[in-house]
Amino acid sequence: MRIRASIQAAKRHARRSLTVGLLALVATSALALDPSEMFEDPAKEARAREIGRELRCLVCQNQSIFDSNAELAKDLRVVVRERMEEGDSDAEVLEYVRSRFGDYVLLEPPVSAQTWLLWLAPAGFIALGVLTMLSYLRNRRKPGETLPELSDADRAEARRLLGEET
Repeated sequence: MRIRASIQAAKRHARRSLTVGLLALVATSALALDPSEMFEDPAKEARAREIGRELRCLVCQNQSIFDSNAELAKDLRVVVRERMEEGDSDAEVLEYVRSRFGDYVLLEPPVSAQTWLLWLAPAGFIALGVLTMLSYLRNRRKPGETLPELSDADRAEARRLLGEET
């Protein structure tokens, strides 16, 4: 009876912890955008968000600048809006930011001489795994296959190594 009560209490605690964690996650992403940095025109704001979804937060690394609440992400959001106000196209805004921070700031960096290894590495690891598996399958013993018989000299050496000399 005590064990069952302990298990139920542990489950309740886990549910509460999960709920609190999810609420904290939602709350921090809601803080990412400051209303003062947003455009009043919904079309401009949508365009700014589209551009920002292509830019990586350099602090959080796998979040766009619109999903991050880091100060650097906020600064980049401001830069995007400033460039838009100056009349830059989407490509010009992205190029402006990329020229200052490098290809790393783009969530999907272009394939170039500097990034080809990053783009090809996953395919290389998959190929290596397939080759390893094929080698294993080819070299393993087949069911019913017998091992070669040991010679008398090999048996004597094995007994000597195992300390079973007679």
